[in-house]
Amino acid sequence: MTLSFLDRFRTRRDQPPLPVFDGLAQVRAYWEGLRSEDGLPQRSALDPRGLGGVLDRVFLAERIGRGLVQLRVAGSGLGDFAGMDVRGLPLSCLFAADSRPLLAQCVESVFSGPAAVELDLGSDRLGGETVIARLLLLPLADVSDRKLLLGAISFIAGAVRCKFQIRARREETVPPPAALTVEAPSPQPIRRYGHLALVHSTE
Repeated sequence: MTLSFLDRFRTRRDQPPLPVFDGLAQVRAYWEGLRSEDGLPQRSALDPRGLGGVLDRVFLAERIGRGLVQLRVAGSGLGDFAGMDVRGLPLSCLFAADSRPLLAQCVESVFSGPAAVELDLGSDRLGGETVIARLLLLPLADVSDRKLLLGAISFIAGAVRCKFQIRARREETVPPPAALTVEAPSPQPIRRYGHLALVHSTE
């Protein structure tokens, strides 16, 4: 039996709907709005009021080693999913062992790029390419010798506790701020008095 011409444009019933990950676009837009002259938002500029409605999905992490970050502040959504308070724990503890090397690469890209990284996450209990969550990692400006990142995670409805596996990743290098153009002062006219010339200087 062959499909008619119109059947080819109909949604197939065996294709599951694409997952919706709420809040990540809001976090990215907030981060973009805080970018300063040096290109990255300052930690001190983060205001919970700017993340209303998505605070349960947001976390702040600090680099503690190559490819390793420790969760300093974490929204309730991440803790509820993990079944424990995740503050003080490395982000990698939420991932299956086979995905931790790739996570470490992504974390280093955030700091060294710097880059914005987005990861599609699956469950170690589910096979195939099923995606149950999406993770967003955004660099922040260094504080003294501390390297920080702003993160956000969103889950599909009904996601159950598991260890994450990375299904896909996307990296976007953060462009440096446009070079500030300093206009040279316009030359002042030279007034001549007989054989003398008076030059106006801005110095």
